Amino acid sequence: MKTVDIDWKNLGFNYIKTDHRYISYWKDGNWDEGTLTEDNKVHISEGSTALHYGQTVFEGMKAYRTKDGSINLFRPDQNAERMQRSCRRLMMPSIPTDVFIEAVKKVVKANEQYIPPYGTGGSLYLRPYMIGIGDNIGVKPAEEYLFSIFCMPVGAYFKGGLTPSNFVVSDYDRAAGNGTGAAKVGGNYGGSLLPGAEAHKHNFSDAIYLDPTTHTKIEEVGAANFFGITKDNKFVTPLSPSILPSITKYSLLYLANERLGLDVVEREVFIDRLDEFKEAGACGTAAVISPIGGIQYKDDFHVFYSETETGPITKKLYDELTGIQYGDIEAPEGWIVKV
Repeated sequence: MKTVDIDWKNLGFNYIKTDHRYISYWKDGNWDEGTLTEDNKVHISEGSTALHYGQTVFEGMKAYRTKDGSINLFRPDQNAERMQRSCRRLMMPSIPTDVFIEAVKKVVKANEQYIPPYGTGGSLYLRPYMIGIGDNIGVKPAEEYLFSIFCMPVGAYFKGGLTPSNFVVSDYDRAAGNGTGAAKVGGNYGGSLLPGAEAHKHNFSDAIYLDPTTHTKIEEVGAANFFGITKDNKFVTPLSPSILPSITKYSLLYLANERLGLDVVEREVFIDRLDEFKEAGACGTAAVISPIGGIQYKDDFHVFYSETETGPITKKLYDELTGIQYGDIEAPEGWIVKV
């Protein structure tokens, strides 16, 4: 398969216009058949609820070129189901799982020349999203919706290897206690821009958010989920109704237990008890795993394994998961869908 003329080794995580995207409209209680289009501009009414009331949900996922030249999707059914939950939270119509996966496949096939070659560390990032559209003005769900999927090639998130970075605990809340924290909605990310910028200003990679009720427990690390490896080799992730259920996190929970033999647990992670962890990291679609060197909390800076080297268990988890995604390691049943 021919590829476009791109410097694959120096790809970042930036928008690149590709040739085709999928688009479908919901009106009068039904979705249309959907189609591929070359137009990367969205044409909507000025009264669209997406513009005024935040009726927007989205997903992030990737397609991978394997050593034998085939294309892998990683657990796309989980992205479909999470998007359905997000839609229900914002009173939007859902996309059936089979329709979602077929639409993803169509976009990947139509833009196959943009998939980074095997061995470059890159992948094809896919962004499914849905917005409320139409001529609206009152605070109520829209009567029309747009569902679309676009894609772009992205490089390895880490330049120069899997390198730890430092984070700072924010005074801001990412989401309300009974709000939209568990849904992948635009407002959660819009509210994170200011604390993220403040973290960068002080030379931290991003902000860490505590639970909105007591401000004593870790919830999320920027736009990613937190995990820690305890000194007695337990893989721990925070448990809270306002955390986005990361597909990467639940994949790591399974692999930590089934492949590495670690005990795994979801529970409260108190910010004043960081010394129970010998390694820590953030996990999500973009980076897979971002090792955490240290966390600044008030006047205390806590270092985990190292500020410069990745812990051995974190490295094993990263290698296992990426090996599965690129087809080099056998995947658990149902995790890989071929395009």
